[in-house]
Amino acid sequence: MSSGSSIPSAGAGNMAQTGGIGSPVGNWTPAGDRMLDATLRPSVWDEYVGQSHVKNNLNILISAAKKRQAMPEHVLFYGPPGVGKTTLAHLVAASLDAPLKTTSGVALERAGDLAAILTNLEPGSILFIDEIHQLSHKIEELLYPALESGTLDIVLGKGPSARTVELALPPFMLVGATTRVAQLSSPLRSRFGGGVYQLDFYSDEDLRSIIARSATLLGLDAPSEVVEKIASRSRATPRVANSLLKRVRDYAEVHEKELSAEVCELACAMFGIDSLGLTKDDRRYLQTLQDSFKGGPAGIRALASALHEDPDTVENVYEPYLLRLAFIERSAQGRRLTTKGREYLQS
Repeated sequence: MSSGSSIPSAGAGNMAQTGGIGSPVGNWTPAGDRMLDATLRPSVWDEYVGQSHVKNNLNILISAAKKRQAMPEHVLFYGPPGVGKTTLAHLVAASLDAPLKTTSGVALERAGDLAAILTNLEPGSILFIDEIHQLSHKIEELLYPALESGTLDIVLGKGPSARTVELALPPFMLVGATTRVAQLSSPLRSRFGGGVYQLDFYSDEDLRSIIARSATLLGLDAPSEVVEKIASRSRATPRVANSLLKRVRDYAEVHEKELSAEVCELACAMFGIDSLGLTKDDRRYLQTLQDSFKGGPAGIRALASALHEDPDTVENVYEPYLLRLAFIERSAQGRRLTTKGREYLQS
């Protein structure tokens, strides 16, 4: 991928004023703080660490489309939260020098919501729909002709006098993202001719690169041992890594200390994050599975009820990382605590 395409980093000017721990940040505001995630987001392909298979495939897709002077085919990214799906959408738009319109599946409740977005797209735009599995069947049906033939069928009137008007849409590329690809209907998945790409968890090595870059952007002098400790506690997820880095920075600033391995340990202990990145909620999940269900198997609804959580939250927030650590396993009978999970609770 060419590294020449870039996305303006919101708040970059403010971030340039940031010094080390405890230094003033000029006229920094809460709104500026909310721009931190956008500032830390890679703005060129060379800054995007990991997911090499996906990047290589996108390189071919985008380069071929540019040679044909056409829009690339629609693509879908799926994987756990925080592994870079939204960032890839931004980079695709930057590579094509195209406007990016962002929405979510849950926000598109009515046909008029989708129609308003599609008819107002600029030619050559990228439409990014996050959590696209939450689209209703009715919205999906409306989306199909838009993806295949670039048209939108609008029904005017009701009853016998109703008629369908076909509107031509400007050329656009849909980028979908989901954490639950199995919930996408087969007809919708088949419309992503540019590819359906899985994004996986990150290695500690890649996370160290991400944390070191983020520390530089935040104006922090982060020793290698601090980077290492944060990486090992980041649940194999860049979003968690950046969040934990900022929280450790805040702890050091409040206590007027330099970033060090000791300060990182103290901060993580206060946050309830152990050496594996597990939180008190993760430990509560494991302890509940052991104490209330004798290690399992436990059905998802029964387990969620015992945790006073929604089943979707348990399945999508608690379990992915615990599965990766092999502390639990899923089966047709339910969730079960593994030997590694039991050993962790006893340690």
